Amino acid sequence: MKKGDKLENLVIEEMAAEGKCVAKIDGLVVFLKGGAPGDTVEAIITKSKKSFLEARVTNITQHSEKRATPFCDHFGICGGCTWQHINYETQLFYKKKQVRDNLEHIGGLTLPELFPIKGSQHIKEYRNKLDFTFTDSQWLTWEELKTDKIKGPGLGYHIPKMFDKVFDLDKCHLQPSPSNEIRQHIKKLSLDLDIPFFNLRSQTGFLRTLTIRTASTGEVMVILQVTEHKKKWIDLILSSVAELFPQVTSINYVVNGKRNDTFHDLQVITWRGNPYITEKMPSPDGARDLHFRVGPKSFYQTNSEQAFHLYKIAWQFAGLTGNELVYDLYTGTGTIANFVAADARKVVGLEYVADAIADAKVNSQINGITNTEFFSGDIKDLLDDSFLSEHGRPDVIITDPPRAGMHEDVCKMILRAEPKRIVYVSCNPATQARDLKLLSEKYSIDQVQPVDMFPHTMHAENVVAMSLM
Repeated sequence: MKKGDKLENLVIEEMAAEGKCVAKIDGLVVFLKGGAPGDTVEAIITKSKKSFLEARVTNITQHSEKRATPFCDHFGICGGCTWQHINYETQLFYKKKQVRDNLEHIGGLTLPELFPIKGSQHIKEYRNKLDFTFTDSQWLTWEELKTDKIKGPGLGYHIPKMFDKVFDLDKCHLQPSPSNEIRQHIKKLSLDLDIPFFNLRSQTGFLRTLTIRTASTGEVMVILQVTEHKKKWIDLILSSVAELFPQVTSINYVVNGKRNDTFHDLQVITWRGNPYITEKMPSPDGARDLHFRVGPKSFYQTNSEQAFHLYKIAWQFAGLTGNELVYDLYTGTGTIANFVAADARKVVGLEYVADAIADAKVNSQINGITNTEFFSGDIKDLLDDSFLSEHGRPDVIITDPPRAGMHEDVCKMILRAEPKRIVYVSCNPATQARDLKLLSEKYSIDQVQPVDMFPHTMHAENVVAMSLM
């Protein structure tokens, strides 16, 4: 069988890594793009290897009972929410399986029975942050081209794996109102004023990106990224947003003349309102609310409601009695550190982004928390014997690293520190498995709790509790 050959009567058996489906034919595993477990499909081979095939579904001859009707008009084009066609119960089943498979196969770890995955109560409008890209020539589908639609300016998302192709977004179901309304208004106003949209190839144009952040408190932040400081255009757009959307409490802009859209190294100018929005989260025991200031550059879990459950699991796994010295590695803006502080003797937070540490200190202050201390620097360099000597050896380490996981040197230093318990919060079970394998030299796994932070995607979070053997 070779590339371009047609496959018929393939029965999809299950989901695999990266959201692909799995079928078998003549003893060969076939990885399929499209389809759902239980579907019978026709497909075209896109890659042929000795031990496996890759193929694209071209027709579904029998639909699975595990299917759901996609709710978004952009399904199949947009790179987000790619599991809309699978019912939520099945999504959760395969996310839990993904966690277990990663820990067992990559880490070679012996696991206790996994707890049932913690699903999200809301599977739409659950995100508190979205980034949109301006384009002077929107990407069109074949169907749109057949209707002679003009490739005009657009404001939306990138086509997957294509940096220079952006489709114009009608409605996104991921973020609550007024996200869609703000985006549509800015697009229409900019077109009416003939303000140039960005060209990602030639790097020309004025309007670059739009970021909208929302909070459970009802506050909204808008960040407009432009290529030069043309105050007239900036004022026209932002004053209109301020007038029509009074719930927007933080209006900001960034002037970015670089060849990429990141602005962590650039000045964010607050045009009106506060330079932050405030997120609210119950304390672990539910006795009071904690408040967290979220700035334009701040990291905050993008599913606020599920973040509470994620952090509560970490708090439960830590088993704090009030006497422990806790290290919170990759603390970000100190959300976990401040969340658990009431039940610890002291919490020491470490984070490589200095701006995030400044936010973490403010978050302790506004919540009246006095037993936290925060330090910024590369954690593999910061966490050493002298740091342990100065600040004390931790009784508990909670770590919540980025997708790349922890540096090997950090794992080795944790082994040297020998805390009684480790709680590892991960957004990537594959790198978590790699790190847990290193830590298993001295630690056993006691509890594993998968959490779904991103419904309709292949991604799963996972919390693991370990104890010193």
